[in-house]
Amino acid sequence: MDHICIAVKDLRAACKIWEPFLGKEKPDDLYLDEAEKIRVARYWIGEVGFELMESTSPDGDVARFIEKRGEGVMVIGFNVDNTRDAVKTLQHRGYPLIPDARGVVVRPFRDCEYAFVHPGKLNGVLAEVIDYQWNELK
Repeated sequence: MDHICIAVKDLRAACKIWEPFLGKEKPDDLYLDEAEKIRVARYWIGEVGFELMESTSPDGDVARFIEKRGEGVMVIGFNVDNTRDAVKTLQHRGYPLIPDARGVVVRPFRDCEYAFVHPGKLNGVLAEVIDYQWNELK
């Protein structure tokens, strides 16, 4: 398990709600992902990331998720050794992957890559495979 993402309307407000619950004073990692149109506050719970995600655009995936389903769990991420190998295996096993607006399935993030598996195949859950090694935690 790599991370769990919660879609929120207001990142600051959500941080104020979750930080006392998580026993944290601030996010362990706060970042903007322009390509995905999200602002993220990541908290480490053991070796699993707990992410609050806010859309930076009304047409972003997080904004559309919230409009359709409301705030809540949006993504469960699974760490893999190699995203491209995992994608090949998943495709071979019949799991549909979700390309970005350019048609790209395997996307870059920091020093790694990730891909999304369509929730229609996984009981309505959007799954992500990511090969980031989190060396900063070791």
